[in-house]
Amino acid sequence: MYRSIIFASISLFAAVNGQGAGDSTKEVHPKLTAQKCTGSESCSAIGGTVVLDSNWRWVHNKDGYENCYDGSEWVDEYCPDAATCTKNCVLEGVDYKTTYGISTSGDALTLSFVTEHEYGTNIGGRVYMMDSSDKGYQLFKLKNQEFTFDVDVSNLPCGLNGALYFSEMDADGGPAEAGAAYGTGYCDAQCPHDIKFIEGEANVEGWTPSETDPNAGSGKYGTCCNEMDIWEANSISTAYTPHGCTQSGPYRCEGTECGDGDERYSGVCDKDGCDFNSYRFGEKSFYGPGMTIDTKKKFTVVTQFITDDNTANGKLVEIRRIYVQDGKVIQNTASKIDGVEGDSITDAFCDQAKTAFGDNNDYKKKGGLAPMDKALTNGMVLVMSVWDDHAAHMLWLDSSYPLDKDPSEPGVARGTCPTDSGVPAEIEASAPKSTVTFSKIRTGDLNSTYPSKLARKVRRS
Repeated sequence: MYRSIIFASISLFAAVNGQGAGDSTKEVHPKLTAQKCTGSESCSAIGGTVVLDSNWRWVHNKDGYENCYDGSEWVDEYCPDAATCTKNCVLEGVDYKTTYGISTSGDALTLSFVTEHEYGTNIGGRVYMMDSSDKGYQLFKLKNQEFTFDVDVSNLPCGLNGALYFSEMDADGGPAEAGAAYGTGYCDAQCPHDIKFIEGEANVEGWTPSETDPNAGSGKYGTCCNEMDIWEANSISTAYTPHGCTQSGPYRCEGTECGDGDERYSGVCDKDGCDFNSYRFGEKSFYGPGMTIDTKKKFTVVTQFITDDNTANGKLVEIRRIYVQDGKVIQNTASKIDGVEGDSITDAFCDQAKTAFGDNNDYKKKGGLAPMDKALTNGMVLVMSVWDDHAAHMLWLDSSYPLDKDPSEPGVARGTCPTDSGVPAEIEASAPKSTVTFSKIRTGDLNSTYPSKLARKVRRS
């Protein structure tokens, strides 16, 4: 929601996106099965592999093995300007498990937070699901459908985020020679500036190294698109959030349209989004260790995209959440905040929440659910990641935020983590073996992806 993503990468070979592919390491995508269902007993395979985002990859000169990007800065010899850098540099294949701590087993994907390897240390990671060709991203069209997965967040403490979400990326990875097979073309509603190549061009101009992350920086341009956060969570808190944009993505932004700093609400995307976090809406004992959703154990997350006419051609009017754990269907909590009614995301719910919390209603200004309707019609790319937060220490997810507001005010408290938690250097040292595991990914007709005998009839708005 309030995240300003600065992705960490391997310490020696700082990560970037490039045009071509190198030949030092063969790229072999880890296998991961997913299912498309029309009924609980009628599912077929989709996807088949995952690919690491290009921003984590080593990029070197095309004719050798010298870094094009070192630490948090571009190497002038190869990258004096965008065009030269794009021509000179290629990105490499990777050893997923040894270097990045990414592993799969059948229908399960595990992402490790810190991985020590022979070249240095990798922090976090982000992968995309590929389609059956293993050359393009799998596109998910989810109107009048549901998306379901199992997750284990038991090993994610305060300050970390094991995220699963959809991004309005191009299926082919955009205008990069290496393309989706090398994880190119990322965008999201935060319009991140730390992406090294945007629309096939090096983001060299105006590049400024990060003051807190030794492997990151930011360039003149950002890359924006609609983003549907199905799952942002650790073992303490969780939220699901649509972020709409007035521009279809991927869209390269500059200046005010990126919505940076004091211009946050003048950009093309709704960076805050409209989040549903049960703790924030007054239910303090629903999600966490030993609670109704017991995060010490694996559970199932179901997200339903409801339309006004119960067809894929209808207008998206509601995004609902259901859980399943220990064979029991658990409905989402209803708001306990005065003036806010509902247990799901609708335009009316979001308007009430923004008023009750005193938040800027950029959600409404950017069109409410309408941008997400369009993106889900066209198809979105599945993203899974684990990360820490150099900008806001993940307090917007699991603590009290903003820090200048009283935690007793409606909407400020989002979880039980201390307000001094989540400092990246501290959590990287204290919880390096943290992991998140996503498994049994499936999508399909409403009430088809979890046991139908447990499902109640979906309530329509």
